[in-house]
Amino acid sequence: MPDKQRSEAGEAVTALILDVFRLNGRLQLAGDRLVSELGLTSARWQILGAIAYADNAESVAWHARTMGVHRQGIQRIVNELEKEGIVEFRPNPHHKRAQLVVMTPKGKDLYDAAIARQIPWVNELSNGLSPEELATAQRVIGRLRERLEDASARQDESRAQG
Repeated sequence: MPDKQRSEAGEAVTALILDVFRLNGRLQLAGDRLVSELGLTSARWQILGAIAYADNAESVAWHARTMGVHRQGIQRIVNELEKEGIVEFRPNPHHKRAQLVVMTPKGKDLYDAAIARQIPWVNELSNGLSPEELATAQRVIGRLRERLEDASARQDESRAQG
C-alpha cells in the first residue's frame, strides 16, 4: 500500500471516476441495444454524432482528438462506414493526406433514425433530474476533462522537448 493517502477531494474524484467508468459501460450497452436494429453500434453512432455536431467537415484525427480516443480506432470504423455508403471522404484543402469525413444522405437518414430512438429513451432517463443537478454534473465532468487534456498536452510537450 502506498505511503501517501488521497485527500478528501481525491477520494471523491476517485469514486466519481469509478462511477463514470460504470456509467460509460452501461451507456454503451444501452446505446448498442437502442440502435442495433439500424445496423449501428454505440461506437458507430458516437462517430456519426461527432460528424453531425462538428461545425465543419473534419478529419478522422480531429474527431479522435475531440472524442478523446485513438485515431486508429476511429479510422477503422470510419473506413467501415465509408464502405457502407454512410460517410464519404472529401479532399482537405489544409492537408493532402488527412481527408475530411462527411455523412452521406444515407448516413444522415441513419443518424436521424438513431436520434428518433434516442429522444424518448433520454427523456425517460432524465425523469426526476433537475436541470440544475445536470448542469452541476456537466460542469464537474467538464472541469475534470479539461484538467486531463491540459496534463496530456504538458506530457506531449515534455516528450517533444526531451
